Amino acid sequence: MSTYEDVLADLLARSHLLSGRELASLVDDAGRRMGLQGTAMYVADLQQMRLVALPQPGAARQGMLDVDTSLAGLAYRTQQVQRSRDGSTAWLPMIDGIERLGVLMVTAPSLDGALLRRSETLAGVAALLVVSKSSHSDLLVEAERMRAMTVQAELLWAFLPPRTIGTAEVTSSAVLEPAYDIGGDTFDHTLDDSGLHLTVIDSMGHDLASGGASAAGLAACRATRRSGGSLTDIVTSIDRILNEWFTDRLMTAVVAHLDTSDGRLTWINCGHPPPLLIRQGRVLPQVLAREPGLPLGWGFVIESPPTEHSERLQPGDRILLYSDGVTEARSPEGDLYGEERLADTVIRATAAGDPAPEALRRLVQGLRQHQDHKLRDDATILLVEWHPSSRGTGGTRPGHDVRSARG
Repeated sequence: MSTYEDVLADLLARSHLLSGRELASLVDDAGRRMGLQGTAMYVADLQQMRLVALPQPGAARQGMLDVDTSLAGLAYRTQQVQRSRDGSTAWLPMIDGIERLGVLMVTAPSLDGALLRRSETLAGVAALLVVSKSSHSDLLVEAERMRAMTVQAELLWAFLPPRTIGTAEVTSSAVLEPAYDIGGDTFDHTLDDSGLHLTVIDSMGHDLASGGASAAGLAACRATRRSGGSLTDIVTSIDRILNEWFTDRLMTAVVAHLDTSDGRLTWINCGHPPPLLIRQGRVLPQVLAREPGLPLGWGFVIESPPTEHSERLQPGDRILLYSDGVTEARSPEGDLYGEERLADTVIRATAAGDPAPEALRRLVQGLRQHQDHKLRDDATILLVEWHPSSRGTGGTRPGHDVRSARG
């Protein structure tokens, strides 16, 4: 009989030569060899409203589950294992680092502690396999989409990093809407030796040229950053690229760096809405308010280098970066979404204990509802939390408590 280690080793070895279509069946086979009755893999759709089952030849069609109303959705939202009332079915989060990908459903006549722990490991391996195959599997990409995507949106999504990244000291999470029709907004966040780099870009317009300008701006940012450039070098590089190749485009941006060792936030604002600081459940709107510099695109920054600002954060502080498509979103009656409503939504999510990814998911749901699900402009939101006191605890990510369904 194969040991648990043998099953995992065989799973990894076989995965190298299989396509995305065969992934769910491969994981199911490994689960059965571990003692499970069966498994099913679900990935979250692009807007995190549904959990979509990956195809599994020979198995009953699983379909889709609602993130907000299903037990599977509860496992996804809380990143905690959930069990059915009879104990024969469990839903386990599939997580890449701290990025939520979906859930793994497992069934067995008796899911004891040892089998459940093995299932958690299986869910972790399944998540890594989804990530490794998604770069070259249209089936996995299409599973996350509820409708067709515009060319400019396809261009920008190809450049984007994972929506959530983090360490024991910091968590950064972002959302971008309208997900299937974005035109000029984009974001970037990445970890370096000293902390976290952040970029939010809003290019004028909502067409393919806008998407191309944003993609070029993001590429200029990364090329400069990765060659050791400063924040000033980054915005100067973006300005030069736009001035040379996109002469009719203006762009606003915030480029920032958070030193996770001491909490020092440094940023440059080029015509963009100022970052918001949320501390102990309150918005401190003036702490990060500075006179913004000129927008990028017509050589303004090349001729006059922008001002670099700095502020020391306190443990637990959250920073909210956003584009004006968020606060200027209007309801059918003409009511602006506004900065106050934006901040209040994040604060209420914070008070409820939601981690950054879930706080943003709920926020963007409210934004879509405010506009009757018809966003007229791009809306980008990036939420960062500095939590040095959680060193070694996995940051804001909840624990892996096993919970049973009630009611």
